[in-house]
Amino acid sequence: MPRAVLAESQIHPAVRERVARHQSAIVAEVQQAIAAHPVVVVGMAMNPFPRKARRLLDAAGVTYHYLGYGSYLSQWRPRNALKMWTGWPTLPMVFVHGVLIGGADDLEALIASGELKRLLTPASPA
Repeated sequence: MPRAVLAESQIHPAVRERVARHQSAIVAEVQQAIAAHPVVVVGMAMNPFPRKARRLLDAAGVTYHYLGYGSYLSQWRPRNALKMWTGWPTLPMVFVHGVLIGGADDLEALIASGELKRLLTPASPA
C-alpha cells in the first residue's frame, strides 16, 4: 500500500521550493550514507532503541554506519524532516542496502529469522 504524500500539484507554486528545501541537508546526509554503507543506523542520544539496534548489530558481527542527531530536546526539527521523508515515525531508522527495514525491534526480528543475513549476502551469479 503506497503511503499518502501530498501531490506536487496540491502545493502552491510560491512555496514549492521552500517545501523542497526544508531540512534538505539532513536528508541529503542520510541519503549519502545509505548510498555509501550497506547498513546505516540513524538515531539520537538518550534514546535506548538506537543503542539496542547498535548492540544487536554488534552482537551479530554486522558492520554499520551510525548517524546521531541530537537528543530529545535538541535537533528535533531535523529529525522530524527525516521522519517526514521516510514515513517512519520513530528512531532508530535502520537501512540495509538503502532500504528502510524499520527500527530496533524490526531489526531484531530480521536477525532472529535469518533474513538480515540473507539481505547482506551478495546474490550469486545465475
